[in-house]
Amino acid sequence: MSSRTVPFSQRIAAAWQRRGWLACLLLPVALLFGALSALRRLAFRRGWLASSRLPVPVVVVGNVFVGGTGKTPLVLWLVAALRDAGYVPGVISRGYGGQHGLAREVCGDSLAQQVGDEPLLIARRGGCPVFVGHDRVAAGRALLAVHPAVNVLVSDDGLQHYRLQRALEIVLFDERGVGNGWLLPAGPLREPMSRRRDFTVVNGGNIPAGFPADTMRMTLAGGYAEALAVRTRSVPLASLTGRILAAAGIGNPERFFRMLRDHGLTIDTLALPDHHDFSGNPFAGVDAEVILITEKDAVKCVQIEALKTDPRLWVVPVAACLDGPLAELIVEKLRGYPTA
Repeated sequence: MSSRTVPFSQRIAAAWQRRGWLACLLLPVALLFGALSALRRLAFRRGWLASSRLPVPVVVVGNVFVGGTGKTPLVLWLVAALRDAGYVPGVISRGYGGQHGLAREVCGDSLAQQVGDEPLLIARRGGCPVFVGHDRVAAGRALLAVHPAVNVLVSDDGLQHYRLQRALEIVLFDERGVGNGWLLPAGPLREPMSRRRDFTVVNGGNIPAGFPADTMRMTLAGGYAEALAVRTRSVPLASLTGRILAAAGIGNPERFFRMLRDHGLTIDTLALPDHHDFSGNPFAGVDAEVILITEKDAVKCVQIEALKTDPRLWVVPVAACLDGPLAELIVEKLRGYPTA
């Protein structure tokens, strides 16, 4: 079995890694986009556009690079770190793919198509209140109304949601760095690399050249797989044999595939679009004895009758590991942040 065709979104992401003819053609549009984005940031900074401050500090985990850089594992790591420091954290998110724009709570049995796959994963793994809504200010207020003990909010994404005031920002990159360094649509950046932020984290083995000296490195550790049908049943990745397909509907599927290869697995790959809904079973005609999927995909697959009992499907959990004192520095900044 050969690797499947790379989705169009993945081909665009690859093109954004260089300054080819298409990027140069789109550069004037990118310059206009950058000017409008800068004007918008200035409008919020000067108070020309209104922003809201919640009664507890907000930590934003986001990226300026379009697509997945590993925010969900970092959010889960941060929730655990804040809890260890004595805080009671909650999480707010837009809920990509959710059907409802109004603020609502995410429970362990919520439907992924209603609340989004990443918030559902955070609710199941994080052990903290999670609310979603297109308006993150409203989502934050709704969460605090239902869970008044929460004393710090983590915003999953929302870096450009300037209507929500924040105590600090963590900007996450991966091994792709800043790509060709240009803004959309000529490059992969929503905002310039020079934008202010409190912390810079790179998800990957090496920190790309040109990053700040205080950049911290994050790695994702995952050495075992759990049966989708029975999550208490697990096996080491290195013990898997036979025809193995690795499938991923995340922003950067190659990162998942590379991790599996690093564990000595020989795999075929299926790169699906980010937030793929699995409504049409992509594994129906697959000749594989084992199919490895991400946790983000698993929260959707387990809600689909044709997939949740497929014995070939195994989930590969990952956990974020940070090589710097990020938790201590965040707590230090939060303790100096005045509450409303």
